[in-house]
Amino acid sequence: MVFRTLKRVSLTQWILIAMVIGVFVGWAFPDFAITLKPLSTVFLRMIKSIIVPIVFGTLVVGIAGHGDDMKRVGRLALKSLIYFEIVTTLALVIGLVAVNLTRPGVGVVLHGSADPGKQLAGNTPTGMGFLEHVVPQSFFEAATHNEVLQVVFWSIIFAVALSQVRGKPKEIVLSGCEGLAEVMFKFTAIVMRYAPIGIGAAIAVTVGHSGLVVLVNLGKLILTLYGALIVLVLFVFLPIALLAKVPIKRFLKAVREPALIAFSTTSSEAALPRAMEAMESIGVPRRIVAFVMPTGYSFNLDGSTLYLAVASMFAAQAAGIHLSIGQQVTMMLTLMVTSKGVAAVPRASLVILAGLLASFGLPLEAVALILGVDELMDMGRTSVNLVGNCLATVVMARWEGEYAGPPPEAPLSPALPLPDGA
Repeated sequence: MVFRTLKRVSLTQWILIAMVIGVFVGWAFPDFAITLKPLSTVFLRMIKSIIVPIVFGTLVVGIAGHGDDMKRVGRLALKSLIYFEIVTTLALVIGLVAVNLTRPGVGVVLHGSADPGKQLAGNTPTGMGFLEHVVPQSFFEAATHNEVLQVVFWSIIFAVALSQVRGKPKEIVLSGCEGLAEVMFKFTAIVMRYAPIGIGAAIAVTVGHSGLVVLVNLGKLILTLYGALIVLVLFVFLPIALLAKVPIKRFLKAVREPALIAFSTTSSEAALPRAMEAMESIGVPRRIVAFVMPTGYSFNLDGSTLYLAVASMFAAQAAGIHLSIGQQVTMMLTLMVTSKGVAAVPRASLVILAGLLASFGLPLEAVALILGVDELMDMGRTSVNLVGNCLATVVMARWEGEYAGPPPEAPLSPALPLPDGA
C-alpha cells in the first residue's frame, strides 16, 4: 500500500520534497550539509556525460534531417530560417538585458568555484585565438574534454556533409543519429530519477554555505524569467502579429488550448498535434503548417533560448564572475546553435545549459540549484515556444500570400463545434 502510494508521487513532487529537506538540513546542520557534496557531484557528472552525444545527435538530425525538406520547399524554408533567427536573437537580447538588470545570482556562494576568473580566462579565448579554439584537432578529444563549441563546429560540418550524401548511406547514418538522440533522451530520463537526491544535496550544501538567502535568489530568477517572457510576448510577438495583420483575437483563441497543454505538461511535443490543427482551423494552409511548425521546434525556440540566456548568466553571477559584453555575446551565439532540436523533451534544456557552463568554465553546481525550480520555469518557456511557433506559421502564410483568414462558417476548432448561429 505504502509502495503504491510512493509510486504515485511524481518526479517534480520528489524534487520539491528533496528541496525542502535540503533547505532544512543546510540551515539546521550546516557542517553536516557540506559533507553531502559528493551526492550532488555524482548527479552533475551524470548530466555532464550526456552533453556530447545529445548535442551531436540532435544537431545532425536537425540539420541533415531537414535538408531535403528545405530544398523541396525552397523559398519558404529560407524565409522561415530568416524569421526564426531574428526572433530568437531578440529573445536572447531580452534575456541578457533582464538578467543583467535584476542580477538574481549575486549573493549565492557556489561551493567549489574558487578562482573562477582564472578558469574562465582559460576557456574563452578572444580574437583569432577564439577562431582557432573553435576548430577541434579531433572530435574525440573535444568530446573527452566536453568542449561544446568544438563539438558543435564538428557536428555542423558533419551534418552538412551528410545532407549532401544520397541514398542508403545517408539513411543509415541519419537513422543512427536519430537513434542516438532518442537513447540519450531516455538516458536523461533515467538520470533524472536520481535528481531528487542530487538536488537535495546541492541545496543543502548551498544553504550550508550561503544561508537561506539562496531561496531569495531562486525567487528572483523565476521572476526574472517570467518578466522577460512577458516582455518578449508584448514587445516582439505582438508587434510582429500587428505588422503581419494576424487576427489577434482569433489567434489567441486558437492557441489557448495547445498553450495550456504545453504549460501543464512542460512538453512542446504533447501540444504539437493540437497546435497544428488549431493553425489550420484559422486558415493557415496545411503545407505551411506541416513545414513551419515542426521546423520551428528545431530552429525557433524563443522561450528556451531566453531561459538559457537567463540561466547561464545566473550561474556566472552566482560564481562571482563578471562577463564582458563580448563574452556574453559569444555565449549566446553558442546557445543559438546548441539549443536546436531539444524543446520537445522536458529537461533537455538543462543538458544544453550544463554543456555551455562546462565549456566556458562556469560552475556546474548552478545546474543543480536551477533544476530545483526548473519545473516552474519550464512551464513558461515551453508555452512561449509553442505560441512563438504558432505565430511563425501565420506570419509565413502571410509572407507567402497564402493566408486568407478562417472560413466564415468554420468553427475555431473541429473538436469544439460552435452552436448553430454562433
